[in-house]
This record gives sequence, C-alpha cells and structure tokens, in this order.
Amino acid sequence: MPSNCVRLKSRNNSPTQKREPFMLTQIFCEVDDICNEFTPILNKHMLATGIKRRHRKGNLSLSEIMTILIYFHLSRYRDFKAYYQRFILGEQAKAFPNAVSYARFITLLKGAWLPMGVYLNSRCLGAVTGISFIDSASLPVCHNLRINSNKVFRGVAARGKTSTGWFYGFKIHLTVNDRGEILSSALSSGNTDDRNWKIVNALTRRLFGKLFADKGYLSKKLSHALRKRDIQLITKLRKNMKNQLMPLLDKLLLRKRAIIESVIDLLKNVCQIQHSRHRSVTSFAIHLLAGLAAYSFLPKKPSLNLTDNEIKALAPV
Repeated sequence: MPSNCVRLKSRNNSPTQKREPFMLTQIFCEVDDICNEFTPILNKHMLATGIKRRHRKGNLSLSEIMTILIYFHLSRYRDFKAYYQRFILGEQAKAFPNAVSYARFITLLKGAWLPMGVYLNSRCLGAVTGISFIDSASLPVCHNLRINSNKVFRGVAARGKTSTGWFYGFKIHLTVNDRGEILSSALSSGNTDDRNWKIVNALTRRLFGKLFADKGYLSKKLSHALRKRDIQLITKLRKNMKNQLMPLLDKLLLRKRAIIESVIDLLKNVCQIQHSRHRSVTSFAIHLLAGLAAYSFLPKKPSLNLTDNEIKALAPV
C-alpha cells in the first residue's frame, strides 16, 4: 500500500470521507508491523508435506488483506461486496493498485484468520486498571423463522435465550475497563451459560481488582473461584435474596455497568459484528475478529472519565 494514499481525494467533502485515507494508512502501518513479526515465525513452525510448492507472493499482501477487512467495519458500507467493488476497486484504486477481483479476495481472506487473531490480542486490547466490567451479547446468524432451514451454521450454532427473547446463533463474551477498551473476548454457542467457568476463566486471566457484572453472573462458586485470583465479583442481588452491605463506591460503579452495554451497542451497530449475511463459518470468524479489531480505532469510546487517583482508590480489593 503506497504511502501517498494520504493525498487521495474523496468524492465528497463530508468529515468521514476526509478521514478515510488517513485511517487506511494508520491501520495498514499497525497491521504491517505485526505481520512482519508474525509471518517468519509462522513459516518456521509450519509442517512440511513432502510436496514441493512454489511460494510466490500474491498481488495483495497479508497486511493489505487485513487492512481491507478491518476498514470495512469502520466504513459506511453494510455489504462487503459493494464495499470491495465500489470503495477498494473504485475510490481507493490508487491505494490498492494490485487489488484482485472480489471472488479471488474471498478466497484469500481465509488465510488472514490466524494473523487477525494475533493482531487483535497483541495490539487491540486495553490496559487492565483494576476496574472491569463483564457481560455477554447474542449474535444471531439468521431470523428465527429460518432456523430449521439454516445450513451454514448447522452443528455449530445453537438456540439461546436472552432478556429480549430466543435466538439462534452464538454468544460473544466481553470484559472492558473503565475507559471502554476491550480487555478480552470469547465466543460460544448461543446456549452457553454466562457463568460457565471455562469462559469466565479465559476472560479474567489478565484481570485483577473489581469485576462488575449483572445478575446473570450470580454464583457463589464463581465468586469464590475469582476471589482466589484476587478478583472481587460484584453484582446486584435478586429480589428473593437477603440484602447485603456494599460500599457506596461499589454501588456507584455498579450503576455504571451500562458502559459495557454501550460497547456492545457500538460493536453491533457501528463495527457490524452482527448480521445474517455470512455464507461460511470461516467468514463469520474472520469478520468477527476484524470487527473487534476495528473497535480499537474508534475515535470516541464510552468512558467513566476516572482519574488515576480515583482508580487507585477504587481498584484495591
């Protein structure tokens, strides 16, 4: 991707269009750095099949493929085919002079699954501050009326239920800090309980301090397990439970748990991690990772605007 793409002119004068070339360059530079580190390590550990193969460079580099995928989740487009044909092959043709056809790109993007996961976990996660929020959200893959006819995710997705009703698909589990930055994420089938220890254990591996959640995470067993790792799980109580004393500051932060709801809303409606247009499980996984990576580039994220001194006063268990 040439560096002179910052000088490309857009077709209109809207603020979003003016930021496009700069954003593309920023994403490409960050992705290219991780690809230069990751590719030699991957090639070193690949198993040989005994068949001689030519390792020719493609027209599009791995960095360009990942940049195209990530920027799609920040663009105004809602259909990837239209985005690729009109924006990449059209408006940004000078930025991607070696761009391949849409059909060929769909074949190439399968090779970006592992590098995208490495990039997400190494460059796109926020800092652990000691104040964290955990929640899950549904990712339906089709309308409920088409559950029985869905073939793409058969045997992979499952029926689940949330406060808004039944759905067929997956659940995405997230933890975020007080700045609205994603700390960890996990994907499960739609019928997975939020209190599943394998999921919670993976999400809280880096965490410490206080972890705020909704009533769906109420569990003595889960609370004790997290306590052993210096994590205090704080949730609201159900109506049939005895009232317990809670510090005023914890009550105030518990009311701010909506910050993770705002993060999920941005992921679904701005970064487009939820839609029903996927034609393969691989495409679903790659676009989900790209959407999570794209979130880190959003200029504004929901935040509690806590100072460092306030975090130090609140974070210790």
